[in-house]
Amino acid sequence: MNSLFLTTMLTFCFFIQPSFAAQSTITEAEGSACMGDDKSRKQTEDSALTDAKKRAVEFVSTYIRSETEVKNFVLEKDLLSAYAHAEVKLLREPTKEWYKDPNSGDCLKMKIKAEVIPDIAAMERLAQQSPASADDPAAPLSVKTWTDKKAYKQGEKVKVYIKGNKPFFARVLYRDASGELIQLLPNPYQPDNYYNGGTVYELPSGKDRFELEVSPPFGEENIIVYGSTAPLGEIEVQARGGVYQVTSKAKDVAVRTRGIRLVEADGKQKPSEFSETSTALKTIK
Repeated sequence: MNSLFLTTMLTFCFFIQPSFAAQSTITEAEGSACMGDDKSRKQTEDSALTDAKKRAVEFVSTYIRSETEVKNFVLEKDLLSAYAHAEVKLLREPTKEWYKDPNSGDCLKMKIKAEVIPDIAAMERLAQQSPASADDPAAPLSVKTWTDKKAYKQGEKVKVYIKGNKPFFARVLYRDASGELIQLLPNPYQPDNYYNGGTVYELPSGKDRFELEVSPPFGEENIIVYGSTAPLGEIEVQARGGVYQVTSKAKDVAVRTRGIRLVEADGKQKPSEFSETSTALKTIK
């Protein structure tokens, strides 16, 4: 860790590169399969997992339809097309329950917690065809991040901005040239990380006790923002002045952040919309 993070004043310089952004939905689903006379135990487990993933996509698609159908028909149609070819990533080991069925013999119920990721190419086409959809509260959660300028000279102070199209919980991280991670928000003086949709938030500001002032060393940097409509999963951090140093392994941060505790609404489980965005940065002299 370079010395700039040893005080409450963080010092670095930015040159904005193209941003990365991804939208997804986190949910739980249950699938089942029976061995019958023609399946092995392993084949049955594979079938139950396939069924659970299929149900996860169907559940999320139904949720997307319920959120958008009245508000924006064109948006709904394009989104459903993107989710028709979604990728499903498991966020934890599935739970398995074997049972005896009178007619089918040994059967398996499998419950998964998964991230349903819509077809990236389809989402990119949607963004190009309907630029306003990124700000539409009827669309899935989309969080943006940017800075006030493209390049900064030594001594200048950097401002970072975030904005979501609907209310969201956020985690804002800074990754330095060495790969070390610092959590800018929430921080020891600004524990609240829930934000209104349609509002631009600036950092540092308010209760923050750090500044982003340009100084060496220089190198490749990133601002990473995770957003969710439900509280984000916990990561391990340690207070360092006005910010937190991330002590979780870098490779575990994204997965642990996705460890969202899903809640029920009206007696039914509600998926959590998720958005990850990062802006590549380069320090310059």
